[in-house]
Amino acid sequence: MRIAVDAMGGDFAPQAIVEGALLAVRECPDLERLYLVGDERAIQAEITRCGGVSERIEVRHAAETIGMNESPATAVRRKKDSSINRAVDLVKNGEADAVFAAGSTGAAVASATLKLRTLEGIRRPGIAVVMPTPADKPMVLIDGGATPDCTPEILLQFAIMGSAYSRNVLGQSEPKVGLMSVGTEEAKGNILSKEAFELLEQAPLRFIGNVEGHDLFEGVVDVVVCDGFTGNVILKTSESAAHAIGKWLKRELTRNPVRLLGSLLLSGGLRALKRKISKQTYGGAPLLGVNGICIIGHGSSDQIAAKNGILQAAQAVRVRVNETILEGVRQCTAIARAEAVP
Repeated sequence: MRIAVDAMGGDFAPQAIVEGALLAVRECPDLERLYLVGDERAIQAEITRCGGVSERIEVRHAAETIGMNESPATAVRRKKDSSINRAVDLVKNGEADAVFAAGSTGAAVASATLKLRTLEGIRRPGIAVVMPTPADKPMVLIDGGATPDCTPEILLQFAIMGSAYSRNVLGQSEPKVGLMSVGTEEAKGNILSKEAFELLEQAPLRFIGNVEGHDLFEGVVDVVVCDGFTGNVILKTSESAAHAIGKWLKRELTRNPVRLLGSLLLSGGLRALKRKISKQTYGGAPLLGVNGICIIGHGSSDQIAAKNGILQAAQAVRVRVNETILEGVRQCTAIARAEAVP
């Protein structure tokens, strides 16, 4: 397989991205070609510094980058020679099977949507964010911010795509799908969620009904469906809460010598917990629904996060996740047509 990487995306690019790419090549023997796209001179300098020259890595030059503070849609259209555009072009032209990009999420969504278009029958793409749970199985939240304004039909398609990803990439045999709402009762929610509920009940999915915020981290559901506005608020709040808890814990454990000694005894468990909830673990979130595989990394991705994001892209290619999404859409379409027949 062949994967394109935006080497200039993220707070620590190109250093962290190049290091992560070299790690991914070592761990992924079936990765035939990895394209590092961006400032050729800067990328080559990082490869040389790492001493990691590989015949499976190829550098493709792009003269421009898109910053975090730029308007994504405007920048993608104006900066045609940007690293994200050139990386997505490799997928569009058939030179790469997937693309990994850290940095501006909006730019990655805009570039992939404009250039790759959506899969047949898919109305809007959704970001499927993989989140840890105490049950030691990952949960998919879709949408994490690609489509803030949704229709019931779009939420149904998010459920289909999230279920396909959970089953084929994360290994959940029969993913349980829940609809984000303000109560578990069917009558709870706004107009959008109530209409989406009716569609999800008829879909060939393991739909368990409405779920609330406290269900997200309990492991009772494998796929949580919501509009991109709600999903992004959930993600930002969760990140902030985890960061705050970490600061409180550190402050309390170091408040006196006895607690400090106890924290030393807990250090192994605390490190394991940190790894479990770290964004490094999964490396990125897939943009599902576009006609190609696109994994979007966090803006603060380090080399481990970059490596895992690239490996996640490779796994999505192996299991042909887009084919399973299309099959799910076909099944739902067939059911809808059958019900429409008098």
